[in-house]
Amino acid sequence: MPRSVASAEARAWLTLIRAPGLGGVRIRELLGRFGSAAAAIAAGPSGWRQAGIPAAACDALSQPDPARIDDDLRWLDAADHHLLTCDSDDFPALLARMPAAPAALFVVGDPGLLWLPQIGIVGSRNPTAGGRQNAADFAATLARAGLAVTSGLAEGIDTAAHAAALAAGQPTLAVMGTGPDRIYPAGQRRLAERIVAAGALVSELPPGTGAQREHFPRRNRIIAGLSLGVLVVEAAARSGALITARLASEAGREVFAIPGSIHNPMARGCHRLIRDGAALVETAQDVFDALGPVARELGAELRRRIAADPAAPAAVGGAPSAATADDAERVRLWQALGFDPVGVDELAARTGLTVAALSSMLLVMELEGRVVAAHGRYARCGT
Repeated sequence: MPRSVASAEARAWLTLIRAPGLGGVRIRELLGRFGSAAAAIAAGPSGWRQAGIPAAACDALSQPDPARIDDDLRWLDAADHHLLTCDSDDFPALLARMPAAPAALFVVGDPGLLWLPQIGIVGSRNPTAGGRQNAADFAATLARAGLAVTSGLAEGIDTAAHAAALAAGQPTLAVMGTGPDRIYPAGQRRLAERIVAAGALVSELPPGTGAQREHFPRRNRIIAGLSLGVLVVEAAARSGALITARLASEAGREVFAIPGSIHNPMARGCHRLIRDGAALVETAQDVFDALGPVARELGAELRRRIAADPAAPAAVGGAPSAATADDAERVRLWQALGFDPVGVDELAARTGLTVAALSSMLLVMELEGRVVAAHGRYARCGT
């Protein structure tokens, strides 16, 4: 299961994260040179200069604020607060491939959800009523089909997508442009609380970091990096959603756009994306069909990560063996499945497991060839 880094190493990591002028790329270079965060800190000014670290960052590393680091460590003491670092097996694989990926993530909620196949849904903060409804409809359908909905906790399209996934009983992830303890806008606090209960808040910024304009493009690249693809619902010609779409495209992810009326200024960004090569989509199935091959690749990594014996081959079509069942819950789920398709809500009633846990296990079973899924219903594979 995902874990926070141990406290001694965490202090070193927090020192690196808080040093101005470092960033994910340079922190990764330090790790590559010295082997760990603690060893990087112990290298001292001469080692940092040899590694090409800017003078301002060297000064910050030499004189960290111990009170602030202590506050960060106290924040991490909470049961649902986590720090995932890029040198950990728990760091999400898709994001690690992103150019200039963050070196670490602060997570409030279940960090294991970052390994679920995700669809980024983004768009205008001031959508039309139709755009808001499209965001909700696509989010609910894709969530029920097994894709976690990831967005940016903003008003408008982001809110509609997060809320629809929650209403469907599925997890959703909110990537923040502030520290994990600072909800922005403040009016999103209730939504954030609901997301923590059934998903996760994610930020690369340390606790206490307030909203700053330059932080939100950084948030957008994390949405793009975590997601198999990004769906733009409505966006003006100049929009942060277009930044997210561009970053997704540059990272080799799928970009989808919903067309709209030529008279709707909120459709112009989507039309521009389509002209530039984004996939025009009319239904959620269009999105799901395009993401299938990428989801299978992620599923293979997820399966290796959670298997009790990663070297053991999967027994396709049969009951989970001791080598592939990571715990009794998977066995319980397998026993609840039959050859007649059944929805996740019914499986939750049969097993007593949460919908979020079931969604993760069903994805793995589907990718192993044990389960078939159609229209949000699951059955044992009959072949």
